[in-house]
Amino acid sequence: MASNLPGSVRQFGVAIRALLFFTIALGILYPLVMTGVAQALFNDNANGSIVQVDGKDTASDLIGQAYTQDSGKKDDEGNPIMVADPKWFQTRPSAVDYDAMGSAGSNYGPNNADLLAAIEERKKAVAELEGVDPSQVPPDAVTASSSGLDPHISPAYAALQVNRVARERGLDVAKVQELVKENTEGRTLGFLGEPRVNVVTLNNALAAQG
Repeated sequence: MASNLPGSVRQFGVAIRALLFFTIALGILYPLVMTGVAQALFNDNANGSIVQVDGKDTASDLIGQAYTQDSGKKDDEGNPIMVADPKWFQTRPSAVDYDAMGSAGSNYGPNNADLLAAIEERKKAVAELEGVDPSQVPPDAVTASSSGLDPHISPAYAALQVNRVARERGLDVAKVQELVKENTEGRTLGFLGEPRVNVVTLNNALAAQG
């Protein structure tokens, strides 16, 4: 037993040195280098893609948010019932109310009765808000993204909202259409996904109009 002690101590020393080396190299130096590279080359992304209005942080253009107002009514528990604020472009529904701490979808299947009922209710509400027939409501206006955080809507849904936003804000329709165009993103790398409108940046552009 005693004859094996020096070898055991030596192996223990090697293990300690290896632990210290990899702790410093991978736990300190590597994160610092990656953080420096990210800050130098992708500063906006590395800091959360924050959107500012009048120099104040207001949102991230990666996470959607609800644009609502108090309806003046309360639910059975006494909480105010919030409805879509007509002055803003509306995002698609969210299963987690755009809470980044709980990214998720409803996990309901396409034939789930609760999901189908929710879709019909949402379609009716959107049609009433926009003053159109329910058949004109795009699918993304009544269905949530898988993350529940997506800030994007389809160009079709954005176009449906232009007249209402222009009327509520006293803006020319052409001006609102221009803002929509400026906040429309093309397919990633030119071929992945579909064109989409970022509602967060679009509504911040609207806010800048006064």
